[in-house]
Parts: sequence; C-alpha cells; structure tokens
Amino acid sequence: MSLIPVGEAQRRLLEATQPIARGEMMPLDQANGRVLAADLRARLTQPPFNASAMDGYALRAEDAPRPGAELNLIGTSAAGHAFEGAVGFGETVRIFTGAPVPSGADSVLLQEDAEKLGEGRIRTTFPVTHGRHVRPRGQDFAEGETVLTAGTHLDFARLTLVAAMNHAEVPVYERPKVAILATGDELVRPGRTPAASQIIGSNSFGVAALARDNGAEVVDLGIVADDRGEITRAVEKARALGADVLVTLGGASVGDHDLVQSTLLDAGMTLDFWRIAMRPGKPLMVGSLGEMRVLGLPGNPVSSMVCALLFLEPLLARMTGRTPLQRHATALSASSLPANDKRQDHLRARLMRADGKLVVQSFGKQDSSMMKIFAQSDCLIVRPPEAPALEAGDETPILLLRPFAG
Repeated sequence: MSLIPVGEAQRRLLEATQPIARGEMMPLDQANGRVLAADLRARLTQPPFNASAMDGYALRAEDAPRPGAELNLIGTSAAGHAFEGAVGFGETVRIFTGAPVPSGADSVLLQEDAEKLGEGRIRTTFPVTHGRHVRPRGQDFAEGETVLTAGTHLDFARLTLVAAMNHAEVPVYERPKVAILATGDELVRPGRTPAASQIIGSNSFGVAALARDNGAEVVDLGIVADDRGEITRAVEKARALGADVLVTLGGASVGDHDLVQSTLLDAGMTLDFWRIAMRPGKPLMVGSLGEMRVLGLPGNPVSSMVCALLFLEPLLARMTGRTPLQRHATALSASSLPANDKRQDHLRARLMRADGKLVVQSFGKQDSSMMKIFAQSDCLIVRPPEAPALEAGDETPILLLRPFAG
C-alpha cells in the first residue's frame, strides 16, 4: 500500500465517521463543554416585566420634558419588591436597578439628575425622554422562543443563558468514549523503575488529555505486552465497555514485534488505510471493528502526539458535532529551510513577534523521540510534500499547539 497524503487520510477518516446521536439529560452544573442534542426554548420571558436599568426615579416622560419639573414622590420600587400602585400625573417612584417599572411610568430619571426638595418632592435637572433607562419586557427573549439550537457547544456564556431560560438540566449528546491501549514489552508505567531495556510509557497521558480536551470520556486500558492474547483481551474489553474509538499506541506496523494490526485484523477489523505520507507519524493506522473506530498511533512520543492532533482531534470534533479548534495559521520563517521530500513534514518550532509580525523559529533537531522540545514548542511548521526551499522571511503554514499570546 502506497503512502497516503495527509489531507486525503483526514478526509477519508471523517467521511467514514458519523456524529454520535445518543443523547442524555445533564444537570446544568455538569454541562460545561457538552453539546446540545436538541433545540432549547425559553421557559419564561426575560425580563419578565419592564425593568429599570439604573437607580433613579420612575415617571411619565410627558411630566418632565424639560428640566425644572416638580414631582411628588409616592413610593419605592426595588429588586424583588415592586411598587404595587400606579404612577399618575405629576408623580414619581424611587426606583433601583432591576426593579419593576410601576404601572403608568414609562421612563427613568437618573438619581443624579434629580434635586430633593423635601416633603416628598423632587425637581428634575435633566430632560426626560420616553423609554429612557427602561429595559422592556422580553427585550432579551420571550417564553417559547428557540434561543439555542441543537449542536451548540455549551460554554460559560451559554450556560448562563440556559440558566436564565429556567432550565435546570439540558439534553446533550453523550461524550464519545475513547479507549487507549499502549503496547510494548519495553514500556512501564510512570513511577516505576524500568529495567535496563525498558522505558517509561508516556504517550497515553498526552493522548488522554487531548481526548478529554475535545469532549471525550477516556478509558485507560493500560499497557499490554507484545502478545496476541493480551492484545486480544484488551480489545475485547474496549468493545465490552462500549468504546466509540480505540486508540492503540505502538505496534501498528508490520515488523516481527508489531502485533497490533494483525491481531485486530484477526478480530475482524476492517482496515481503512495505513501508512501516511507524513513525518513524524508514517505508520498511522485507521480502521473499524464493528461500530468502534480504530486509530493506531505510532509508538514514538512525538509521532503519537502529532498524529493525535491531526487525526484524533478532528475525529472527536466530528463525533461530538463541535467546530474543530482553529490551529492553522501562518508565520514568517526566522531561518531558511531546505526543500522537502514526498512526505509532509511537521517541524517543532517556537513563535515570537517582530515588528508586529508573527515569526517562527524551527528547532534544529527533530528526532521523533524528543518530547522536551515538543513541550517547549508553540507550533509545528508544516512543510507540504515537495515544498521548495524556504528562505528566511518567507511565509509558511504552521499548526498551533496552544494559544499564542506573545
């Protein structure tokens, strides 16, 4: 099988994936980051009455068209304590922000624009216009109005709106369940002492964090040895748990010790494609085992993280109905780079600003096992296949690893 271009591989992955249609009701205080599974209608009108937008005096605009009008103060309206009477000719009510505007009144005079005369009277020092400083009933939304639609990602602002609409729980799509399986005789969990031929298995933690950041529920299947039986049992566990995606780490190639692909094929996996024209991350594998999508990431840490960004993140965006994170940008290269070969390259790099422009500096060494410079990087310089040599000052596409505020 020839190497597949990155763009084609991403397209084929997403075209074969459907959004999760399973829904559940979620208490509002647990719904942050979830996606609405149905349109949401307001259960009341907001504001439910004409409300004062300022502290001042509620009155009839026709009674005070010019400064100098004198009015009788007949009561007070505060938030939660409305004035029960009505405002008539030559009358006013002391009012506070958020309080209902009394019947008969149509405007609010700011408190600093009124002079107290004593004996329950005030004099206006500023002209009053009709409707001034009044929030009309239903200005925000009306009862029965569809305010948020299915597919809306719930964040802090939208959750505040949902609460104001008088919903204590909301219908949301279930989170995709991602099972992560690391394979390799050489791997041990962090915190343990590796033998002379072993290393710490770190990839699971980065992939799990990325999956959670993209709205997934994560199940860690741990580390299994390069053994068909152990791999098979782990895969069966993922299926029994109802995983929507199985992410394997390592062993997806076809070497003597790379048993993941062949074991999954024996279990009934349909192999969609593998071997991508990219660096790092060429041995990426994509397939399906029944309803479960399978994403086989390389074992090298940087390769695994780059592939997770390029494939797992958009896969989860597709499953959850989210708008994918905008990671693509452009910057000016701080140094020259040689012409590229047939594989799309992703170079770890730092960002900076110079003369108001975004400038990117590639790290010198790019070995796919070096996680330290990956953690120090702000972005990846994307070098398309057969890209010509890049001169210092030339514009280049980049893939942001995190927001850059420099």
